[in-house]
Amino acid sequence: MKPYTSSKKIRLVLADVDGTLVTKEKILTDRAKQAVHRLHEKGLLFAITSGRPPLGMKMLIDPLELQTPVAGFNGGVFTHPDLSVITARTIEAATAAHALELIKKHDLVAWLYTATDWYVPDVKGPHVDREAWTVKFPPKVLADFSGLLDQAVKIVGVSDDLDKVAQAEADCQKTLQGAVSAQRSQPYYLDVTNPQANKGAVAEYLAEHFKIGLEEIAVLGDMPNDVPMFEKAGMSIAMGQSSPEVQAQAHFVTAGYEDEGFAKALEIHFLS
Repeated sequence: MKPYTSSKKIRLVLADVDGTLVTKEKILTDRAKQAVHRLHEKGLLFAITSGRPPLGMKMLIDPLELQTPVAGFNGGVFTHPDLSVITARTIEAATAAHALELIKKHDLVAWLYTATDWYVPDVKGPHVDREAWTVKFPPKVLADFSGLLDQAVKIVGVSDDLDKVAQAEADCQKTLQGAVSAQRSQPYYLDVTNPQANKGAVAEYLAEHFKIGLEEIAVLGDMPNDVPMFEKAGMSIAMGQSSPEVQAQAHFVTAGYEDEGFAKALEIHFLS
């Protein structure tokens, strides 16, 4: 872990969703919900960001009484809590085509998201059912994504061969350096987005939106794609099930997501 030396008061808490805010079964626990409500009562802002599309976070907005911008696609799309779009950051069309080539080179299945829709080549492909259950809406089936390249907000490479996903991540980061953000949001998902669509940029956007300093933001996450916001925020908290590499980039480590790690972190650091 990194030493925590900031003396600034935290004014906003930004949390990843899957692996952090919700359990393995994508459940928002009562304890997590109560912790967020107590944050509100203490006058702290609370925001969420995820590789999910904004619509895939709809089920969290009302229970958490969110009043902050919702950052979907790792910051590829920002919406108001009613899901009306504030801004969208698409991938440049030629870059999207190149990303799809790299993903397929590593034998990953490619998905494509626009600001409003999710496209897959096969509805029975790996993790499609799980993703549809998670985000609460079905994909559209399309064999050829070429007509959507100028609308791509996020491209996902999917495989249960976790080594291939890691290799595809490294290849995209090297080959498309500066043109995209390429990070694993889960061991089996590689998320490719606009270079300004990463969770570090989400922290920056929220700091500007609320006119606060980055050092006044605390972030919680569990995966490599959360590290960019760890690097920007004043306080970073890694989940207990995070890899040693992710934990090493955080100031603190809480319990795992199956042991109320999110709620425990809020209780210890902000609510005691």
